Amino acid sequence: MADGRELIYYDLRDDNVRDAVDRRPLERTVTTSEVRRDPLLGDSVAIASHRQGRTYHPPANECPLCPSEGDRLSEIPDSSYDVVVFENRFPSLAGDSGRCEVVCFTSDHNASFADLTEEQARLVLEAWTDRTAELSHLPSVEQVFCFENRGAEIGVTLGHPHGQIYAYPFTTPRTALMLRSLAAHKDATGGENLFDAVLESELAGERVVLETEHWVAFVPFAAHWPYEVHLYPRRRVPDLLALDEDARTEFPQVYLELLRRFDRIFGEGEPPTPYIAAWHQAPFGTLEEFDGVSRDDFALHLELFTIRRTSGKLKFLAGSESGMNVFINDVPPERAAERLREVASS
Repeated sequence: MADGRELIYYDLRDDNVRDAVDRRPLERTVTTSEVRRDPLLGDSVAIASHRQGRTYHPPANECPLCPSEGDRLSEIPDSSYDVVVFENRFPSLAGDSGRCEVVCFTSDHNASFADLTEEQARLVLEAWTDRTAELSHLPSVEQVFCFENRGAEIGVTLGHPHGQIYAYPFTTPRTALMLRSLAAHKDATGGENLFDAVLESELAGERVVLETEHWVAFVPFAAHWPYEVHLYPRRRVPDLLALDEDARTEFPQVYLELLRRFDRIFGEGEPPTPYIAAWHQAPFGTLEEFDGVSRDDFALHLELFTIRRTSGKLKFLAGSESGMNVFINDVPPERAAERLREVASS
């Protein structure tokens, strides 16, 4: 790109030529990202004051994620694309503090991930996998997080269908909690894997939303959010790189169905459901602080949830959630699972 950032095209066809030049008069990107550790909580906070100036709700004809066209120049120099990944111009993490990338799922500004074909969704999966592999080799990176924020209610500032990838220089607090629980359960049971036990328990219960030969989607027993689904491959793998071909082939069908059900939860005439879709992968560090646990003990999974609790009402993180990290869920997980089964495609 004109300011030195990296941009990568992922194409459905092998014969596409990508030689468009970024014609914008951009100066080289300068960031102020800094990671500070909280001595009481033991977690880390990214301080990134340069993000105050990031692009905020531009009109559709000025969207920086659409292809460039004529004199309207965007972040993508070419006049079309299938999937494209590039370094964030306003990253939360940069340099020794990690890296942030943007993943554009389609050039269609008015689409959503749920509108993609299975072939397009598979290409996004390949982009996530490829970027996970590449970012894992950076010396400053310990964990790679692929995710999508969808909807203004979530805080999305660009309406174009896109997601992000954060490459952290540390193991995130949420993953560390999982690893500690994993280690404790393994020790207490003489070696049983906690992820396997959870999946087995959910398969025997009433909160399964859908299951296929290679994937299982369920509302967890202690769901934090009004509508929350966890999607697991049946064969435990630590990250996207380890998915086998059968699971990769089946993923688009399963994931697109889940997203389409989310858009039907609240009935006809409702605006698109805001959601966060988050891939949880094993860190690439040594895991020495988690006694007896290896990367292969971790289970790759995706967590999909919405902050909308009913028609026209959102779930806000108020005193208990924000102050004490104790969630209060207004929708019983069993009812949420039942509703997500009810809205299955005909």
